[in-house]
Amino acid sequence: MRRVLDTLAVAIAVVVVFPIYWMVLAAVKPAGEIQSLHQRPWTLAPSLDAFRRVLAVNDFGRYFLNSLLVALVVVAISGVLAFLAAVALTRFRFRLRTTVLVLFLVAQMVPVEALTIPLFFLVRDLGALNTLGSLMLVHTAFTLPFAIWMLRGFVAAVPDELDEAAQLDGASRFTVLWRILFPLVAPGLAATSVFSFIHAWNDFLFARTFIISATGNQTLPMALLVFFKPDQNDWGAIMAASTLMTLPVLVFFLLVRRRLVAGLGGAVKD
Repeated sequence: MRRVLDTLAVAIAVVVVFPIYWMVLAAVKPAGEIQSLHQRPWTLAPSLDAFRRVLAVNDFGRYFLNSLLVALVVVAISGVLAFLAAVALTRFRFRLRTTVLVLFLVAQMVPVEALTIPLFFLVRDLGALNTLGSLMLVHTAFTLPFAIWMLRGFVAAVPDELDEAAQLDGASRFTVLWRILFPLVAPGLAATSVFSFIHAWNDFLFARTFIISATGNQTLPMALLVFFKPDQNDWGAIMAASTLMTLPVLVFFLLVRRRLVAGLGGAVKD
């Protein structure tokens, strides 16, 4: 039985990793091999020309920094707000608390496309079009419901007695919040931060909708449009750009992987 499960796990891992392998392979293949009708899962003449074409795009570095800034700000703001909201929903008793939780869950079911046009008019009325702030605001709003719902379980897992003991020792509510609860909920924050980072980093729809004419504020997914041409797409450059876009997500995941594993384990336990 153990051998069957191990074989199944390896098969699932291969299925998951294969698209990534093919993306990297297409990024290093010569143009002739990419356009060939007889595709092979290897190449004997790897080339970095596709990466050179991507890095030669005007303001590519600026697009990269814009995406990184938006993603990090969304992670920070959504993490703090979700933590405070989860504490309020768990530690305090008030009317309609269950209704609020249900609304957070319902918010996750609404398709992003259905809210894009209303959000566009809202951002326009706020005068925030063509700014990175509009992307930060919208992504924070979309990641908060999931983050609050998940962190609520971690906060609820912390015994109330710890709060009461700290307050008896003279600790203020602020001290209890940041010195006791925050470190214990850190695994959950790591798990939600990965979701928030990926959501903001890979976004194309909102970046295309809210950044209309300010090319200096465009994000990295917009740079891929350069390689989509009416006559023939530059698939080598598209795959190379996609590979470069994957690296920051991988680095961020490696930085929080220990907390992430603990966080997912705590979520299952809860």
